[in-house]
Amino acid sequence: MPPSFSASPVPATVRLVNAVFYAHHGVMEEEHKVGGRFEVDVAMDLDIRQAATDDDLSKTVDYERVYAIVRDRVTGTPSYLIESLAYSIAEVVMQHFPMLLSVEVTVRKPNPPVGGPCDRAEVVYRLDAAP
Repeated sequence: MPPSFSASPVPATVRLVNAVFYAHHGVMEEEHKVGGRFEVDVAMDLDIRQAATDDDLSKTVDYERVYAIVRDRVTGTPSYLIESLAYSIAEVVMQHFPMLLSVEVTVRKPNPPVGGPCDRAEVVYRLDAAP
């Protein structure tokens, strides 16, 4: 008799990892003039069972659209804080994909101007869907 499987109540995670952009964010005037590299990860929790069963993109998150949201925000109007970037990306992604249970956005700024050696500054922001 073949084994039976039950679907896990735990959601799956769809990720975009290390989307890289050149942009002009930062507190220092020089950062707004010269710009710098920014790296973004987006992790989205959702139930993928129906999308996977039906092989139907409309029932899951379209990561090409997520990438476009990230790109437009990072390369758009400059912010002083990477916290602002992470927050606004999470809000827009959640609005566009109501099937999401949560979204977690990480924004990294390599070699931040901190007065000494530092690989990166990063912020991680998690937004959960309303119950």
